[in-house]
Amino acid sequence: MSRTLPDLTADPARDHKRAVLDAGAVRDAYRRWAGVYDAVFGGVSSFGRKRAVAAVNRLPGTRVLEVGVGTGLALPRYRRDKRVVGVDLSREMLEKARERVAAEGLTHVEGLVEMDAERMAFADGSFDVAVAMFTASVVPNARALFAEMSRVVRPGGQLLFVNHFAAQDGPRWWVERTMAPLSRVLGWHPDFALSDLLDGEAEVESLEACPPAGLFTLVQVRNARAVQALAA
Repeated sequence: MSRTLPDLTADPARDHKRAVLDAGAVRDAYRRWAGVYDAVFGGVSSFGRKRAVAAVNRLPGTRVLEVGVGTGLALPRYRRDKRVVGVDLSREMLEKARERVAAEGLTHVEGLVEMDAERMAFADGSFDVAVAMFTASVVPNARALFAEMSRVVRPGGQLLFVNHFAAQDGPRWWVERTMAPLSRVLGWHPDFALSDLLDGEAEVESLEACPPAGLFTLVQVRNARAVQALAA
């Protein structure tokens, strides 16, 4: 069920010092995670991935970009008429994804490319849909990720994100704040907030809580910025 977009200007007392994530830290973290990622995270993240890919499959257009494709856990779930390109910063994770594509005969996957999601090599408007699953809290600059995904998706296309977003209060907020200094070791920001990704001008079409226990949220955004740029 969709939810009303929360106040993106709210800052839930997250005035602690956040550990800096850079591309090198992300590569190092996922070099460590690559061999065990599916076993450790595949189960808990599967609900969010299913929801995100189901949403992509319902959308018009065939050109799909998966940002932060990782080991390719979501790739078998896309409809075969979708033409999917995946990008990731981790060479080791991409190797696992390529093995999956070959083993399962995923002919709808047109490419798996090592690439920085904040500086992608694709031309403007190359895709109908871009989806980032559990990626927004991994990149050094989530706003740059959002801007780059907006650039490579056609005007009026869709951007989808499924991610953990920090609680604004309560015990979970305390745990997330306590874990925040470990960001470089973990490879993601435990205290990542929706306002770290979107500004108040983002045209959010839906917010959907995902199992387990609403820990993750599926966010769907219409690529309105590109539309506005063309109309200017």
